[in-house]
Amino acid sequence: MKHKAFTLIELLVVISIIGILATLIINNLNDARTRARDSKRKSEVTQLKTGLRLYYNDNQSFPLAADLPASGEFAVGDTIYMQQLPEEFTYTSTGGDTYSLKTTLENASDPDLIKTQTACLPAPDGTLDYYICEN
Repeated sequence: MKHKAFTLIELLVVISIIGILATLIINNLNDARTRARDSKRKSEVTQLKTGLRLYYNDNQSFPLAADLPASGEFAVGDTIYMQQLPEEFTYTSTGGDTYSLKTTLENASDPDLIKTQTACLPAPDGTLDYYICEN
């Protein structure tokens, strides 16, 4: 009587294929998480841009960098411009009609990096910094 079973080589091939597939899935999952974090950062600074525009409409100038809180709520008096400021951003302004917002992304292949650097800097700087500016 002959027993049907897998050979050692067949088992090793199947295990190695499963290992390769698992590695690919984990890498894609990590890339998706990175893109999701970057998307959240970009969304938060875009919301801050809207809050800054509302502030400008009320005060005819953007706030000084020292006047914008580093975290928490962005409000002046009874007017709330943003409930919760982003966790990671840099705001630069000397008041008046110009400002710059910067946040650092994780995904070096994000196509928005070059676009925003070209719009806000004299030349792209090759960093992972995402910019929003009002010139």
